[in-house]
Amino acid sequence: MAANVYEGMYILDSNRYLRDSDGVTNQIESMIRKAGGEVLVSRLWEERRLAYPIKGQRKGTYWLIYFRLESGRINEIKRECQITDGILRTLFLKVDPRIVDAVVAHAQTAVPGGETSPAPRPAVEEPVVDALDDEEVEE
Repeated sequence: MAANVYEGMYILDSNRYLRDSDGVTNQIESMIRKAGGEVLVSRLWEERRLAYPIKGQRKGTYWLIYFRLESGRINEIKRECQITDGILRTLFLKVDPRIVDAVVAHAQTAVPGGETSPAPRPAVEEPVVDALDDEEVEE
């Protein structure tokens, strides 16, 4: 089967993440590697209050990860996420092959909190305004 690039959004238990952030994120990445995948980008998205409690939690830490994996193996990761205590919810999306490079590059340069790092702005020249003569136009 062909390997696809996936975007994975994980909602993690904030308390568990704060106690052992490296352990939780390494666990996610090891799930993907164990299934034969390759992690492209893995980073914190943000921490926020949930719209409704999930497994008794009112706050969640969002973790974004892009990975390459054979399409038939994605169900292994989904199943393992369901039985892992620190993961409250997951969402996996297949990334269109035409935009993989742009999406991964953007994820690498984004700042946690959902904002992107400011790009340098090009210098803008002052607009040229033609001066009009004070003379009236005769018809």
